[in-house]
Amino acid sequence: MTTEPDTTEEAEPGTPGAAEDAAQDAAADDSSAEQATDTEKGADGASPQPSEAEAELAAQRELRERIERRKAEKQGPIESGTKLSGTAADLMAAVRAVESGEKPAAAIAFRAVPEARPTTAPAPAARPPASPTPVAGDIAPAPEAVEAVRGVLVEGGAPDTLAPQVVSALGEGADGQLRADPWQLLRVAGVRPEQADGFARALLGAECGPDDERRGRAVTVWLLEQAALAGHTVLDAATLTAALAQRSVPDPETAVQSTVAEGEALEFQDAVEEAAGRAAEAVEEESDEDQERPVRVLIGLERYTLAEESLADGLARIVNSLPKEASEDWESAAGASGAGSAAELVRAVAGHGLVLHTGGDAARAEPAALVAAARSLGLRVCAATHTTGGRRRFAALLPSDDDDSDSVVTVAGLLGGGEGPGRDADGAFQLDLLVVLDAPQLDVESAAMVVESLPDGARLVLSGDPAVLWSAGPGRVFADLLAARACPHIVSRTPDPGPIGELVSGVSVGELTQVEAPGKEVVIVPVRDAGEAVHRTVQLVADSVPRALGVPAEQTQVITPGHGGAAGTRALNAALKERLNPGPGRFGGFDPGDRIAYSPAPGRTVPGQVVKADAEGLHLECGGAPVVVPKERVEQSVRHGWALTAHQAVGLHWPAAVVVLPGDAAPALTRPWVYTAFGRAERHLSVVHGVDQALPRAVAEVPAKARTTRLPGLLRTQVPPAG
Repeated sequence: MTTEPDTTEEAEPGTPGAAEDAAQDAAADDSSAEQATDTEKGADGASPQPSEAEAELAAQRELRERIERRKAEKQGPIESGTKLSGTAADLMAAVRAVESGEKPAAAIAFRAVPEARPTTAPAPAARPPASPTPVAGDIAPAPEAVEAVRGVLVEGGAPDTLAPQVVSALGEGADGQLRADPWQLLRVAGVRPEQADGFARALLGAECGPDDERRGRAVTVWLLEQAALAGHTVLDAATLTAALAQRSVPDPETAVQSTVAEGEALEFQDAVEEAAGRAAEAVEEESDEDQERPVRVLIGLERYTLAEESLADGLARIVNSLPKEASEDWESAAGASGAGSAAELVRAVAGHGLVLHTGGDAARAEPAALVAAARSLGLRVCAATHTTGGRRRFAALLPSDDDDSDSVVTVAGLLGGGEGPGRDADGAFQLDLLVVLDAPQLDVESAAMVVESLPDGARLVLSGDPAVLWSAGPGRVFADLLAARACPHIVSRTPDPGPIGELVSGVSVGELTQVEAPGKEVVIVPVRDAGEAVHRTVQLVADSVPRALGVPAEQTQVITPGHGGAAGTRALNAALKERLNPGPGRFGGFDPGDRIAYSPAPGRTVPGQVVKADAEGLHLECGGAPVVVPKERVEQSVRHGWALTAHQAVGLHWPAAVVVLPGDAAPALTRPWVYTAFGRAERHLSVVHGVDQALPRAVAEVPAKARTTRLPGLLRTQVPPAG
């Protein structure tokens, strides 16, 4: 390592502790708030073709409807869509009206309407030249509905600019719903309980009180939503009631039960994990009647809990499916893949429907070898990555004679229907093998959609680096599967090369070691305060790194823990823009040539550059593809991108990275954060270091933050541990 002579914390998804802490952290995090509002503020008119965000929303709706149908067919304590009232009943009634033909799909104002997806794979054809992809939000609410809600908001002292979001969140009759239950305002992203309380007092007067049953239900749902933003799919009932008590709900237990009774949340009793193993051992000694098995009561929102159940069902189906290909063919393919981890991976896939593969960035060569081996057997194979950059990097590892552009896709593109092999008449992917890279970035809903879309008999490989930050959405799917040991797990023996690879390998096991960097691959830049951190960062990006290493500024990425503060992404981007691309920022603060971070959907960041701005909106180039963002969506979905947070940078790599750690960043640091940030650099890493001993302490003592999920218990009941 070579040494040259305050930010706000980024609320990492998965904050442990009370639900109130998770709610406060998630609500305070600008990226979470931005992601949440991103799907609620729509364009003025419908786009002629669905945007990437719309396609993802459509895929999510398809999954939820499939889950609801399955649950309705099952015998069990939870029957989706039955005994509901309030908003849940309105939603189910609206879905049934659409399915029966009584109403058009557009009548459901709070759901995106998907474009009809082909059920069979289209015939191969030459792709037309890329044209700008318009970005649209959900269907624009009816003007008369917005005006009616605007009047209620003004009467209650709330900003009337929230009217479109309220209509999108509550649907038909939103004004009446607000008058009947003012705390429904909490359904709008960014609104906090104290603000909803003030709105309710203005509308209800003397009738308003903290013991109002409507308030208890609304705050319960709000806390569960905030917990989901922090990565939890469910909350322990005791944690939830404690958080409700902190929010001045007089009878938290009654509030939770009322929320469950109204169908706004679901309750589960799951066996305590530690006790489950002991209970299994004791079953031979005691009968089930005599044995008392400890359970924990969990509360969760329907969309996440049912997605988690659907995921467990689908994984069990894949694990229990029998492969059809002859083992000798696979053995031959394994031999052709060479020795080591790649051959082990091919052999594991030969005999199992589900296989996990872990390793660093260099280990991606092993899934690439698997893809090539499976193709040699004539199988239909597809690999999916988290980002477009990852897609290009993985495609470069495949044989050069591979001209199938749909064989390597992004997960979002695969689920949205814009990329990949297409679907059969039953809606399943036309695949024999799906390899998902960057598997730790799969949240529970995306993972459920992937698994639900696989046909019977297909194989699934989940590959990724378990040391990186987890998904932006709720769940910890990859970590839960690794812990469940329900399928073969191949650990790569391919190390990441060079001084940077040595550094991040040490971080992954809790050690921050000094590495030899004769080519200045790793440089530490000490700073005293946030102001100096910003100054040195600009100097590194604009001058030092290009001059000393030949890496231009546009190929250097700045990474910092948070958006706010004196050395957060906002301050750093302002300083970097002033130095690298000064301009008046005529279109929402942007000028042609600005580096940007575009968020097409919650939890996803695509780097790009501003091309121009006109009446259509802000024209971007993202990963070689043109994108047009309407002006009303620019504020919610586009940021300057010279500096990113580590969560935004997951799955991306740059020739050079400058990681900025000002003094007040210490509380945000964890081992996965440091590992992720340092690992984004390919050739050079500069660390602007102002946290003193907090950095080695975070690497050694602060692991990934806990998330509460049900997947391990669900898998345990359906899939026996692999031998």
